[in-house]
Amino acid sequence: MNASALDTPARAPWLPPSRLPQVGTTIFTVMSALAAEHGAVNLGQGFPDFDCDPALVDAVTQAMQRGLNQYPPMAGVASLREAMADKLDRLYGRRYDPATEITVTAGATQAILTAILAVVHPGDEVIVLDPCYDSYDPNIVLAGGRAVHVPLTPGSFRPDFDRIAAAITPRTRALIVNSPHNPSATVWTAAEMQRLAALLRGTSVILISDEVYEHMVFDGAPHVSAASIPELAERAFVVSSFGKTYHVTGWKVGTVAAPAALSAEFRKVHQFNVFTVNTPVQHALAAHLARVEAYEGLPAFYQRKRDRFRAGVAAATRLRLLPSQGSYFQCVDIRGVSDEPEDAFCRRLTRELGVAAIPLSAFYADGFDQGVVRFCFAKRDETLDLAIERLARL
Repeated sequence: MNASALDTPARAPWLPPSRLPQVGTTIFTVMSALAAEHGAVNLGQGFPDFDCDPALVDAVTQAMQRGLNQYPPMAGVASLREAMADKLDRLYGRRYDPATEITVTAGATQAILTAILAVVHPGDEVIVLDPCYDSYDPNIVLAGGRAVHVPLTPGSFRPDFDRIAAAITPRTRALIVNSPHNPSATVWTAAEMQRLAALLRGTSVILISDEVYEHMVFDGAPHVSAASIPELAERAFVVSSFGKTYHVTGWKVGTVAAPAALSAEFRKVHQFNVFTVNTPVQHALAAHLARVEAYEGLPAFYQRKRDRFRAGVAAATRLRLLPSQGSYFQCVDIRGVSDEPEDAFCRRLTRELGVAAIPLSAFYADGFDQGVVRFCFAKRDETLDLAIERLARL
């Protein structure tokens, strides 16, 4: 699932069976390599091609120069956890205890794996909503659990609560929700989050709420965090990403907020898979997080990029734009320009037109192909304009 069909290297006879036999090289790696090979504009993998705030880089340097280069506390630098608690309280109205309920992680991917390893036992079921980020399923497998895939509604990508309810069994340990959503760019509404709370009421299902794009919600809509709904917050790991928020994806720093009992289990695993996270970067982020304007302007910043890309695609191509409510992704329906499978279209687009995209089928457990591909618009204006110029040749 969610991996390329590259040949598996020959295995030595003494190696045990693979823990992840279905996993190969991810589609993101494959398409980025293809983009580099053909000099393509890479709108496939989701990372910015512009720099972060220079003040943040300076703050890391200053922290290093101050000698803040040794192990920090296992749960994270206290000032960063306190700043994150203040932010969550300010935005979502829930006060987490920074000492016992907030943990600094090596990015959101490690946070999600750690949450799953902390609560999922062999034989447990975890509900994931397809299309979904490609780490979820392997994480569940590594914990000995079974991923139960429930599709979001094709076309709109809204949650189908009847199907989610039908998937809950006595073996259901957790449910993973992602909003703003990668890859579809949909955003769960307050009504949908409240309906989720009602659905989970009376169950022992733990919620893993992947909210890494929380500051990229457009057209005046709010981000409705699980932290803002008491019924959900009391059973939720809420995952955030400084890499996404501050354009530093390579720094791999995030946080998990959860009630003390969940956080205690989380930290038992965290201390043995990473122990702790880069010290000077944590100190720099703590100082930067106090600058509220550093994230308050993100919705408008990314909406301008979204609108620029959408306007260009609409004017220059026959690709049909799907709604982009949040994240930094734009999905398009390709059926007006090609009857190829999504994967073949993306490879041809990269080789022949010099623009890389990601097929949505890569985010489905069963490879469901609906003629939709995903572009990332977290790019400089000139990068987006060049991509549009090339897409006009479709």
